Amino acid sequence: MNVEEFDFQLPEELIAQTPLLDRTASRLLVLDRKTGQTTDRTFETIIDELQQGDCLVLNDTRVLPARLYGTKEETGAKVEVLLLKQLENDEWETLVKPAKRVKKGTVIQFGDGRLTAICTGEADHGGRVLKMSYKGIFHEVLDELGEMPLPPYIKETLPDQERYQTVYAKHRGSAAAPTAGLHFTNELLERIQEKGVHVTFITLHVGLGTFRPVSVDNVEDHEMHAEFYQMSESTAALLTQVRKQGGRIFAVGTTSARTLETIMKEYGEFRDCSGWTSIFIYPGYEVLGFDGLLTNFHLPKSTLVMLVSAFAGKEYVMNAYEHAVKERYRFFSFGDAMLIR
Repeated sequence: MNVEEFDFQLPEELIAQTPLLDRTASRLLVLDRKTGQTTDRTFETIIDELQQGDCLVLNDTRVLPARLYGTKEETGAKVEVLLLKQLENDEWETLVKPAKRVKKGTVIQFGDGRLTAICTGEADHGGRVLKMSYKGIFHEVLDELGEMPLPPYIKETLPDQERYQTVYAKHRGSAAAPTAGLHFTNELLERIQEKGVHVTFITLHVGLGTFRPVSVDNVEDHEMHAEFYQMSESTAALLTQVRKQGGRIFAVGTTSARTLETIMKEYGEFRDCSGWTSIFIYPGYEVLGFDGLLTNFHLPKSTLVMLVSAFAGKEYVMNAYEHAVKERYRFFSFGDAMLIR
């Protein structure tokens, strides 16, 4: 299967640069994966698509202010660092620009020495492992010095950093937001629950895979980067109960979808577990862990478009994307949403 099969033409002006003031004011394209039929709606009407006994699975990861700007101790040269994954003993897997300037032993200072990093080696896919040195609590230092790691296609600044967090963000660890969840407000979630729809949480810390383009011709040759996931005993019990009672499980975002599929593929059931997943879902994969998917519109030729195509069928998805472009939907992180059922 060739990567080019997942390409589509997207006018640059359809890439949303800023979030809407009202999280629920975005548009919602509903796709019926059995017929391919699309319906144009607004996001707040998602409540009408859900039934009593259904369940929304939300990713409660919290984005770190993971972009740091520093200087090399020896030369004063500027270096940009993106924290991706915490290892052990204050070591982090990172992306560094320009990477060629940072070799083993290189010392980088941030915030006039408030935070210091030394490169201890190379990481996978061209990254660097940095060991951090600081006084106090690391996350407080990071809150002071770091910036929200907005995707490269967003050129505008974000005055309210919380707008790149879901309202239910809890567990720190992501390098990017699970953007499908950005459309929810606490009020809308309460209304959904009042209808008898369950709401539960998993955690998947979004890592390097979000930033990596597919650089191979054949889809099967692409390798995903590992990301940490966790499901609690209460969530596993609820999802098992929903399935037994005939309710539908809706994954909110591709991160929730990948977590559910990882667990079902590994154990054949929902269970209290945690670990690292590098699952790659593309057409031909049989989805086991969810019955519906809420997701934003993704980049051409991306692994996320492939995942959506695995669930709804490539032809239906590409037709839906063509419709979204024609109808001037807003794309990517701060854009509109699509519900596949």
